[in-house]
Amino acid sequence: MSRPSSTGPSANKPCSKQPPPQPQHAPSPAAPPAAATISAAGPGSSAVAAAAVISAPGGGGGAGPVSPQHHELTSLFECPVCFDYVLPPILQCQAGHLVCNQCRQKLSCCPTCRGALTPSIRNLAMEKVASAVLFPCKYATTGCSLTLHHTEKPEHEDICEYRPYSCPCPGASCKWQGSLEAVMSHLMHAHKSITTLQGEDIVFLATDINLPGAVDWVMMQSCFGHHFMLVLEKQEKYEGHQQFFAIVLLIGTRKQAENFAYRLELNGNRRRLTWEATPRSIHDGVSAAIMNSDCLVFDTAIAHLFADNGNLGINVTISTCCP
Repeated sequence: MSRPSSTGPSANKPCSKQPPPQPQHAPSPAAPPAAATISAAGPGSSAVAAAAVISAPGGGGGAGPVSPQHHELTSLFECPVCFDYVLPPILQCQAGHLVCNQCRQKLSCCPTCRGALTPSIRNLAMEKVASAVLFPCKYATTGCSLTLHHTEKPEHEDICEYRPYSCPCPGASCKWQGSLEAVMSHLMHAHKSITTLQGEDIVFLATDINLPGAVDWVMMQSCFGHHFMLVLEKQEKYEGHQQFFAIVLLIGTRKQAENFAYRLELNGNRRRLTWEATPRSIHDGVSAAIMNSDCLVFDTAIAHLFADNGNLGINVTISTCCP
């Protein structure tokens, strides 16, 4: 099933797409909520590097300024193609030049001397040097000051707060990436159909919840000097069984998200269903929360108990956490 962009010509068009937290303080009563209708919408040789092993630092991660000697040492591991670091297992060409494993798979000859890359020659001396060196995070240029053992580097970079942010809109249609400061500007220009409401207590009204297939509804809430993204997503888990997932994301870092709590409430027909949690950072995204059911989850039968003529209102309250 194809999925239109979440930035349709108006806020009243549904978005179809491919089927693919812990409680906090309850917020105090606020003024009557606002409401919005949201429709579904150059490398060195191994001999030189081995000679430098005596000056290599010990293991363990750290932060702070890197000495010129340490920078000179790590530069010996730079891949001449992508300029990332060549990490174990380290392979060399017949002349001793290095290239990282990712780039090596795409090359037919050594990028330095044009010699053959086969047969594969393991450089054990350089691997020993690598085990004694702390490497900068790949996002050092955007602010990360950590230096890490090569075994810790990939895991850290997967969750590094300084890695580029992806577009937080659900679905895979938008491939934008950029800094945190540029996220709201991107949303305002590329996803103009998303409604934004001001205030800590609002009503998120999703229309046409009976539409078939996978659908999502998105809106923004602005309060406490921050922007929050509210997402309601409907997925068809298996034939005839659909589930709804509702979550709040902060347009901010994980550390900033810890300062807030949100409450989602379905209310009507003398029934109430409430979920309270800490908002996730947009760095984590919606998919991880849905995969772990770390959000408000309900099925079609529950949705119909609270819906009015196919429209579902969700009360959304954002509060600050006590220090």
